[in-house]
Amino acid sequence: MPRYYLLMIVLAAACQSGAVVAPKPTDQPPALDAIREDELKADLFALAGDHFRGREAGTLDELRASAWLAERARAAGLAPAGDDGTYFQFWPMARVRPSTSTTVRVDQTAFPLHTDAVILSLGAAAVDAPLIDGGDLRAAARADVAGKAVVVQITKPAVNLPPDISVRPARYLFAAAAEVVAALAKAKPAAIILVSDPVADSAWQFVSTWFRNGSYGLGYGETILGPSTTMPVIWVKQAARGTLASGQRLQANLAFDRFIYPSVNVVAKVEGSDPALRGQYVLFSAHQDHDGIKEPVAGDSIWNGADDNGSVSVGILAIGRAFAKQPGRRSALFVWHGAEEKGLIGSRYHALHPTVPRDSIVAVLNADMIGSNHPDSAALLGVQPPHLNSPDLVAMAIRANAMVAGFVIDSTWDRPTHVEGWYFRSDHVPYANGGIPSVYFSSLPHPLYHTQLDEPARINYPKLTRITRWMYATGWMAATASDRVKVLPRSGSGR
Repeated sequence: MPRYYLLMIVLAAACQSGAVVAPKPTDQPPALDAIREDELKADLFALAGDHFRGREAGTLDELRASAWLAERARAAGLAPAGDDGTYFQFWPMARVRPSTSTTVRVDQTAFPLHTDAVILSLGAAAVDAPLIDGGDLRAAARADVAGKAVVVQITKPAVNLPPDISVRPARYLFAAAAEVVAALAKAKPAAIILVSDPVADSAWQFVSTWFRNGSYGLGYGETILGPSTTMPVIWVKQAARGTLASGQRLQANLAFDRFIYPSVNVVAKVEGSDPALRGQYVLFSAHQDHDGIKEPVAGDSIWNGADDNGSVSVGILAIGRAFAKQPGRRSALFVWHGAEEKGLIGSRYHALHPTVPRDSIVAVLNADMIGSNHPDSAALLGVQPPHLNSPDLVAMAIRANAMVAGFVIDSTWDRPTHVEGWYFRSDHVPYANGGIPSVYFSSLPHPLYHTQLDEPARINYPKLTRITRWMYATGWMAATASDRVKVLPRSGSGR
């Protein structure tokens, strides 16, 4: 979308909600020189190098990376803003994973867990039931499957998944599985056996590793197929199709291990200079975790997550240095959320239990992946209804871009019809759902997204520097404006 058209939309919306509050274009943020490309690069090579082993949530690697971030925040002059005078907000993360005692057998054929069978449900179950070959979903929906283990051939899901959508094979599988479960649940089968097609088969390594590690949440029972999916759902490879036939018998014992792990948000602040406004906070948001250690690909087992989301983690460190050099009137709050990759868990926890009064947070500036793709374009989300919740804040971001960055702003990924649903996949969402003005900066997915190739050497550091400065300039406006930015009466993210 052209920039001038986007600005017209934002200003028109602002006229409906009150005047846009923003400094004049000549009000340059005073500490841009504190955001330096060489420091960003050095920080990112440290944080997203192999030393922290991909920073997977719920592991010692995430905790070690969190300690590193806290020390870098301290060195930058940021004060602790976590619990009990520390930089840390610890919280309990629930994990459910299939137990090694789980067994799946059809007649005399065993399906070893994760190698030949993946359990997509979370409910413990003992199944001893006759098989019925249900064919594809349409045929299975017409069959009498009550009390039987129904075999369903995966076919193309109804949802539109373009060829270039991110992690397409896994999303294809999950969409197809969800459709089968939704269609057959009321018929009360004893179990569902999903058989891959070629597209779903290509997701095997990625998904089997994911489910080997288990599902995570603030509570037990969160799963890709929905919060209440306890019906046994077993996914097998396409090659198993010829071994499954009506009249055979499924014998499965699905057992699960349950754990509580510590995860952590790192929280720091720079106090504002105005005694009347320093009790209000502009929150800069990143997530510091990634995917950790997985099966080796070309000899590389560490999924470093340099762009996702090491780029923003070091970016808001640099913004912290800028605010420490010259504080705004309002205070700046910096939150490195844990466990975003497990389902926005750290941001959900902090939005529910903020370390400052919830109504003191005047704006959230979140980013996810800011060091890739075309050097002169970047995305700003939260600008189009129903995602737009603060025309004031969006106008500041657009003005800041014109002042310090000069990107062509791509807002197409903010459309509610965009198949990626990109707006809902980062840490601003829990805050926006709570009625806090929020925007989301990104340089968008790329072929290295969620692969072992997302490494520091592949980052566009000039672009990372420009987007970091853009975020800083936007936050500076929100921190120095006479009035706090307004939120639309219909608060939330629109989903």
